[in-house]
Amino acid sequence: MTVTAEADGVRVVVCSGEFDLDTTGLLIDACDVRPVPAGLLVVDVRQVEFADSSFLNALIRLRNTRPMALRGPLPSQLRRMLEMTGALALFDIRETPGHAG
Repeated sequence: MTVTAEADGVRVVVCSGEFDLDTTGLLIDACDVRPVPAGLLVVDVRQVEFADSSFLNALIRLRNTRPMALRGPLPSQLRRMLEMTGALALFDIRETPGHAG
């Protein structure tokens, strides 16, 4: 997981690999939940190979605490989970131009 700060207060967290109950805390830590920053949080999920409900719960909690967007395209497994739970509509998904999806 990589955290980079970009211009205009945008914080980007790049997630890769598998996320379950044991590893989702890394996402929360990387996003620095406290204190709530004023800028936009972008969670890049393009390289997520597997995510379970704990990852989804973390994304929803983050979304509820600050302005947030997901950088896609979404991996198929993550998209299916968001669609099946009805959570897809909760997120601002920003597709990256030029990335095969």
